[in-house]
Amino acid sequence: MFTTILIANRGEIACRVAATARRMGIRTVAVYSDADAQALHVRQCDAAVHIGGSSVADSYLRGDTIIAAAKANGAQAMHPGYGFLSENADFAQACLDAGLVLIGPPPSAIRAMGLKAQAKQLMERAGVPLVPGYHGADQDAALLQREADGMGYPVLIKASAGGGGKGMRIVEKAGDFAAALASCQREAVSSFGNGAVLIEKYVQRPRHIEVQIFGDSHGNYVQVFERDCSVQRRHQKVLEEAPAPGMTEALRAQMGAAAVAAARAVGYVGAGTVEFIVEQSGYDQPESMQFFFMEMNTRLQVEHPVTEAITGLDLVEWQLRVACGERLPLRQDQLQINGHAIEARICAEDPEKNFLPAVGPLAVFRTPDCTRFTPGAVRMDSGVGAGDRISPFYDPMIAKLIVHGHTRAEALERMDAALAQTHIAGIANNVQFLRHVVATPAFASAALDTALIARESAQLFGQDALGAHRAVASAVAQLLLDERALESADPFSRRDGWQSHGETLRCLDWVYADTPLASTLRYAHDGTCFLQVDDEAHALQMEQGDAPFALHIRWGDQAWHADVDGIAGVAHVFTPKGAGSIRRADPLAQHQAEAAHGGLQAPMPGKVLQMLVHVGEHVVAGQTLALMEAMKMEHSIRAPFAGVVAELLYASGEQVAEGAALIRLEPTDPAPGAA
Repeated sequence: MFTTILIANRGEIACRVAATARRMGIRTVAVYSDADAQALHVRQCDAAVHIGGSSVADSYLRGDTIIAAAKANGAQAMHPGYGFLSENADFAQACLDAGLVLIGPPPSAIRAMGLKAQAKQLMERAGVPLVPGYHGADQDAALLQREADGMGYPVLIKASAGGGGKGMRIVEKAGDFAAALASCQREAVSSFGNGAVLIEKYVQRPRHIEVQIFGDSHGNYVQVFERDCSVQRRHQKVLEEAPAPGMTEALRAQMGAAAVAAARAVGYVGAGTVEFIVEQSGYDQPESMQFFFMEMNTRLQVEHPVTEAITGLDLVEWQLRVACGERLPLRQDQLQINGHAIEARICAEDPEKNFLPAVGPLAVFRTPDCTRFTPGAVRMDSGVGAGDRISPFYDPMIAKLIVHGHTRAEALERMDAALAQTHIAGIANNVQFLRHVVATPAFASAALDTALIARESAQLFGQDALGAHRAVASAVAQLLLDERALESADPFSRRDGWQSHGETLRCLDWVYADTPLASTLRYAHDGTCFLQVDDEAHALQMEQGDAPFALHIRWGDQAWHADVDGIAGVAHVFTPKGAGSIRRADPLAQHQAEAAHGGLQAPMPGKVLQMLVHVGEHVVAGQTLALMEAMKMEHSIRAPFAGVVAELLYASGEQVAEGAALIRLEPTDPAPGAA
């Protein structure tokens, strides 16, 4: 077995690999960028090497620097994790040339599966079912348009060298094809350095089901069952589970055999995932499902913990053993499914703003009782902790929450309870959105397809499980407890509002979900506090405990438990039913609508890809004015109202800071809210 390995990655996956290596007595070497100097993965490895600047191009994509670090620190092998260089055949070859073992497949397998079009041609020869489409080398835009027109819409454009949902667009009609193609190609060049695309017929009501495969250098192969990854946004996974709900034994055997055939066709070694798109006639008709090869990921997947949960295996240990030349630890007939597992990807993003990624500090990050990087009823894998910062340079994932139950119903209940106890404040996140998804009848009944989020949007967006009155009462209760904690034996330190004549009234104004709320506290002579919110008034009682949701609150005939964290004038309220943030209103603050001065701002740090308008141009509300790239995604900057472009403040290719005004737009109609 190896004595030292270098982990050519960062964050959660670097911590995950380090955990298994530590258990096996293997020394680990981390690499880090400027932005990651204090990162958790650096602290969890035995040694760490600085490899460059904060951007991925200056650090985690510098293969030669990483290989030099491995050699200098006595590593015999390199674990690439996922993303970055994990599916780079040239890097894999460079590792071998340097005398390092790549803990992954041979360069030939990566190269064979790296280009989707060539991979599909190879799979066709191996007898693996394919979706009808164009996978050719001719990338002439007119030819691609004709191919799409011939298939009939909708069609799917996919970056041939891509993955992770980047460089992918669904096109509903012929008139939208050219613009979607150009956008895909831009994103593909930016993300993968290759603008080639393939065109496929878009499968209606599709499920995304993938099969975990393993091969060794002795010609042995197994499939470690399937995962359903259908719940997606922006073609990126949100929830994954194993086994796939509704999977029949016959279909599992067919898909497993096809996945192994795909692996054999390229002489695969190590962990890989064969991804299938599954067409279904109805959600309750598993016998109608047909599967088609989509792609093969020549690496460990983000969602591998659900497979570990239902099998009891450590897939990273398997990777290490196979890379060291050992045979697969188990045969196919020795692998069994035990129970059901679900994984939720907790990300720094705002679901209410089209999942716009967020950057900033994790001022609060509390988790339920859980295991870390090892199977358990509740498992949390994360590369960050409270006080760390989510930077604009890398993926916005905060953590992966994995639950396991004897049945899917038990796993669903466990997931909701664990999400309720995952408290994040200081940065936008999707925890409440994930709770809404898990609670939908569609997900609960396994009526799954890749359009679930769009289909169930009415139940997922604009939801408020906490409620304004409960938010105010929780914030006031915590405020009163904090004030009481300042009391001492000195009678003048009392904060109970007592006065000799009359009763003390205290006005507290709030803003909740952009709506002003007025509240009044009345301190009675007997020590009772009465809280009035709008026209509703009740006695307010509170008691602080020490368990999760330790604040016990009663307001009139309502009672609930909560945790409240105050940060910079904002109270973040967490309850078992839902969470939200409420801030104290500043009566002196002056707010001016963005529309009044016509500034269109960058939602986060990034690069201007293209200005789509010119000075003097008349635009309509909702028109796309510019394209930005931020956190590896393309974002559209749209006009908030009809107007005339007065000034372009940046040019294509320029870097911009978060909040920077990009375009000055003068309204042709009175600005919203103007007299």
